[in-house]
Amino acid sequence: PRLLSQFFFADERVTRVVAEINGLDAELDPQQYLVLLNQLHLSQAHLLAVLERIMDECIPTQRHSRDYLVKFPEELLVDNLGNHLLFAAECLLAGTFLEVEESDGAQLRPQARNLLCSLELVRTVLREQSLSQPSSYPEPVRAVLIRFDRLFAEFELSYVSSLVAVKSPDEIYRQQEIIVLFCETVERALHLGYLTQEMIDGYEPLLMFTIPRLAIISGLLIYPEGPLSLERSPEEMSRVFSPFYNLLKKIRDLLRVLSAEELCLLERSLCTAE
Repeated sequence: PRLLSQFFFADERVTRVVAEINGLDAELDPQQYLVLLNQLHLSQAHLLAVLERIMDECIPTQRHSRDYLVKFPEELLVDNLGNHLLFAAECLLAGTFLEVEESDGAQLRPQARNLLCSLELVRTVLREQSLSQPSSYPEPVRAVLIRFDRLFAEFELSYVSSLVAVKSPDEIYRQQEIIVLFCETVERALHLGYLTQEMIDGYEPLLMFTIPRLAIISGLLIYPEGPLSLERSPEEMSRVFSPFYNLLKKIRDLLRVLSAEELCLLERSLCTAE
């Protein structure tokens, strides 16, 4: 059950697979080479997962901030991102630029080198610690982990920023505005009886359609200075809504001619219609 013991065996597995790859002629046995590459991918992912748990246990208050993750596109926030980043670092160090421009890759290579050297040091230190005192983390071990965590975070931000356009602070703020709008919409719908707490607690599937519909009405009429404010230009709106700027103006104009009773009837119908 001890994490350092788990790390020792996970590290042994990575070392063994790497040795098998180095001893294989890929041209003579390409199928076995692909099998070993897949095993290496899985064993490295397991090693990183154990290392992540060790850092959470050993340096919980000294972990490098990961606030920058909110800037990343959601499709990149996957469980195997860390393993992909290590593979990218190895490619960069070998002079292979699979996903980035050569100029970007040249700038990233020093970071990749520092990260991989730090990982090797972490592996060495943790292996030694697992063989001597697998239940403790002395200060030298903690210092090595803190440095690796920082280098990994810095490389992650730099590499992803070279691949995609990360969200700007303005876009992040607009997303937060949308979250607030949805929260206020739900609170208002509960107060007016459009929704029930049981529906929310039970994850009623219809809510996936109902809440956005009600949020559009709330954003156009109830909270007109929020993220759906049509006083802004389309470029100033969140990318979630900006493509529908003209359509939203038409919807707002139609909503404005409704009486309070008609608006209530419309909102209730949006809570039931599919």
